[in-house]
Amino acid sequence: MASLEATGIGTIVVADNASDDGSVELMRERHPQAQVLSTGANLGYGGAVNAGAAMVTSEYLLACNPDTMFDREAPARLIDALESEPSAAAAGPRVDTGSGEVYPSARTFPSVTDSIGHGFLGLVWRDNPWSRRYLMAGRSLERTQTVDWISGSCMMLRRSAFDAVSGFDESFFMYAEDVDLCRRLAVAGWSTLYVPTARVVHVQGVSSARHPYRMIAAHHRSLLRFASLTARDRRDRALLPLVALGLGTRAALLALGRLLSRRRAI
Repeated sequence: MASLEATGIGTIVVADNASDDGSVELMRERHPQAQVLSTGANLGYGGAVNAGAAMVTSEYLLACNPDTMFDREAPARLIDALESEPSAAAAGPRVDTGSGEVYPSARTFPSVTDSIGHGFLGLVWRDNPWSRRYLMAGRSLERTQTVDWISGSCMMLRRSAFDAVSGFDESFFMYAEDVDLCRRLAVAGWSTLYVPTARVVHVQGVSSARHPYRMIAAHHRSLLRFASLTARDRRDRALLPLVALGLGTRAALLALGRLLSRRRAI
């Protein structure tokens, strides 16, 4: 909140998904100028953003996770990029992790083969060719450019385009709502920009660490839903049962790995 306020951004809406840890009370005390929207339930990320967006009428919307920290000029540079490219609907910054590494926040739309290769081989072989293609490894990202999609952890959205595609698809509780939004914007004729001169730090993994198994399940449900929505032909649809089996296997492996890791730690 402090870093966001320092950017001079106009209206800040905090959508509270029925938290019970005292964070809303603390925020109201420290940041009284922010508008708090109590959603009444855990709507997931996309649902909360849609609810918050309905409270403002600005030309641009900045959607961001609560564990992001902003460089002072980041929002302005994202808006400048959208102003310079009228056909662009979304702009994402360079995202650094809490440890200082650059997170691959700009990516390509995944094909079925890339999804399988990245999803499984990426668990044991990070630099495999499918992951490299999907994560745009080896491509220079030092200048503003058009990409397929950007991370939903921080994205500046052109309000008219966001409204035209009805915002985030709320059937994605967590994960994949960002790639789905950018895909629907692309289908509608809009482009997406990656703007590395705008920079944010995303701590990442806070919610996942608190509810790891729930997040693993939510992640893989969202991936399956995205696969079903983007199945383009008879071959893709015929592969969906295999995709479902593969995602179920991957989720089980990740959950087992998490459980064994925790037992070792104990």
